[in-house]
Amino acid sequence: MTGVAAALAATLGAGTALAQDQQFISIGTGGVTGVYYPVGGAICRLMNQNRREHGIRCSVESTAASVYNVNAIRGGELDFGVAQSDVQYNAYNGEADFEELGAQEDLRAVFSLHNEPLTIVARADAGIESFADIEGKRVNVGQPGSGTRSLMDLLMAERGWTTANLAVSAELAPAEQSAALCDNNIDAFAYAVGHPAGAIQEATTTCDSVIVNVDGEEAQALLDQYPYYTAATIPGGMYRGNDEDIMTMGVGATLVASANVDEEVVYQLVKAVFDNFEDFKSLHPALENLEASAMANEGNSAPLHPGAERYFREAGLIE
Repeated sequence: MTGVAAALAATLGAGTALAQDQQFISIGTGGVTGVYYPVGGAICRLMNQNRREHGIRCSVESTAASVYNVNAIRGGELDFGVAQSDVQYNAYNGEADFEELGAQEDLRAVFSLHNEPLTIVARADAGIESFADIEGKRVNVGQPGSGTRSLMDLLMAERGWTTANLAVSAELAPAEQSAALCDNNIDAFAYAVGHPAGAIQEATTTCDSVIVNVDGEEAQALLDQYPYYTAATIPGGMYRGNDEDIMTMGVGATLVASANVDEEVVYQLVKAVFDNFEDFKSLHPALENLEASAMANEGNSAPLHPGAERYFREAGLIE
């Protein structure tokens, strides 16, 4: 074998070995027009920058969001998932949507993310000015398995409602709801999402629509009862036709994983994000105001994954 041929064979052999050694991880997110999907993409982008060093390739999957993601982690179909803070709490403790399945004791927190105000967008001609006004209307309440749907079910229950109190209770995906609103197929849709969000931008620019306050007795009851819900404000002027601040409530987005995911894999993912923190915050407007310390210490109700805990201790973010 010539020297050139030997060198080529060695190079090809090294490439084959690298491919064989590479690990693949997936992050379950949400609809492509929401914030979970680009946030998951931002994490994978930073993770994949150094995949030749750590041998881990990260991919993002569009899913039905929070509840779906934690159930897929339970079933071993996903390694990581983005989930609302209330869904993380309920899954770990076996409450609400997870009562029948029981506590997901191997669910682990990785870090918290952005705030997600519940956003109800209504056609301007639908006569909806508050949450109470959706009764008898055609409303997209969210897909089964989504955090939005869980929150809407709780809010309606506080008023003594079921979906039978709505003229139509649609279960459209986030990518479909803006078109349905502007085509007059629904009067309003609910979406727990970080802002600014493409789906809200689409709805408010395509047709005359308003964002509705969710600050009545039903919202206050949930704020008083559950520690993972917080009052939230959607700034006025962020979306066309909505010049005043909108008062609502919401949750936080979190990244979760199974305890079975290798500690080194989680460590490398957390390291990729926090070693490049300013880059991470620049990858989507919803991430701009994140604080590293808060992401490590707040909004997580499941135990920290050992890989995340290891990085945060090294970085001095937790004691």
